[in-house]
Amino acid sequence: MTDTTTYTPPKVWTWDKASGGRFANINRPIAGATHDKELPIGKHPLQLYSLATPNGVKVTIMLEELLAAGHKGAEYDAWLIRINEGDQFASGFVAVNPNSKIPALMDRSGAIPVRVFESGSILVYLAEKFGNAFLPASGAARAEVMNWLFWQMGSAPYLGGGFGHFYAYAPTKIEYAIDRFAMETKRQLDVLDRRLAESRYLGGDAYSIADIAVWPWYGTLARGQIYGESGTFLDVQSYKNVQRWTEEIGARPAVKRGRMVNRAVGPLEEQLRERHDAGDFATRTQDKLEAGKASAS
Repeated sequence: MTDTTTYTPPKVWTWDKASGGRFANINRPIAGATHDKELPIGKHPLQLYSLATPNGVKVTIMLEELLAAGHKGAEYDAWLIRINEGDQFASGFVAVNPNSKIPALMDRSGAIPVRVFESGSILVYLAEKFGNAFLPASGAARAEVMNWLFWQMGSAPYLGGGFGHFYAYAPTKIEYAIDRFAMETKRQLDVLDRRLAESRYLGGDAYSIADIAVWPWYGTLARGQIYGESGTFLDVQSYKNVQRWTEEIGARPAVKRGRMVNRAVGPLEEQLRERHDAGDFATRTQDKLEAGKASAS
């Protein structure tokens, strides 16, 4: 349905919880903690607190790629943060990320723990920590990777908070809003398609953190795996170069593993809600945990 009601903004906006739609229970116009709760700490220096949204998947893919490349220091503990239940507003999480958004990382490898928040910042931090892994050290090649990394950081809000929200989550279907953000999303897909027509990867010939950042958003969209029927609505199959790139990256073993970490929806065999060792992919996916509970009862 199309909302044709004329809305006149008040002189001073006030918060109305009832207008929040699907996310009314967690959306609020102020920052800070709502309750006291410390974060768990595992055995590895890198502690990740996240959920397998596109922004969270960026970091788990990066960590799995680092491990696949032989960087043993990239072993990590991944703890599930249920954002729909408000875990991101606990005092411990706010201490790591005052913006109360996933993902958040604590690096405890040094004398003084280092907090890192915002997914793009985490990708750069990890790349530099492990000898500029998946990030050229300098020059034009580094600049091109950074161009596309920051393109994603600036563009994805139009896809997620704009198109995805009004197409899939808003309590009413507003034609103007859906048309506005569908147009922008298709423009962005065209930007990617044109770039990938001239280059194997976004940064050039080498796979990089630019691909790791963009794929969880736009690759998932190109596969028709987010926002219901949005893939058909946006005719994602017409972006042939994006499709080629999407399939190539999606086939990488580290990407497949990264998508499973902190996942709490979908097929149980693809959910590794917490990850503490590499062996967890074989022994602690949700289907195995629930089968174990059933046999014990």
